Amino acid sequence: MGSNLFTNYGEAVAMILFAIGLSNLMLQKNLIKKIIGLNIMDSAVYLFLAEKGYIRGHVAPIIVNNVQSTDAYINPIPAGLVLTGIVVSVSVTALMLSLTIRLYRRYQTLDLDEISMKLKQEGQ
Repeated sequence: MGSNLFTNYGEAVAMILFAIGLSNLMLQKNLIKKIIGLNIMDSAVYLFLAEKGYIRGHVAPIIVNNVQSTDAYINPIPAGLVLTGIVVSVSVTALMLSLTIRLYRRYQTLDLDEISMKLKQEGQ
């Protein structure tokens, strides 16, 4: 077990980061802290994908020195997924922050429980 953990330390770190982000997302009341937790979870997923896509001893899939064997290169799909995920994550974060600003301007708080109580009061 111990030797396997040391060879897969990147995956273990990604799982720990994901757990930190998930617990932050679930336990925090502040909307900004929830957004930070979601970004930590995103980063953990990107780290996991990058770790799974890396093959020791192989290089990026750019043909140099006329080496055309696929055994010499890593799979480029995980790197493409990570780049696409980062772009989507930035967009989602910008949207969440803009909605948080709107909520703060309307309810003068970032506490989710207070916003929920004010919404219930408005509904009555």
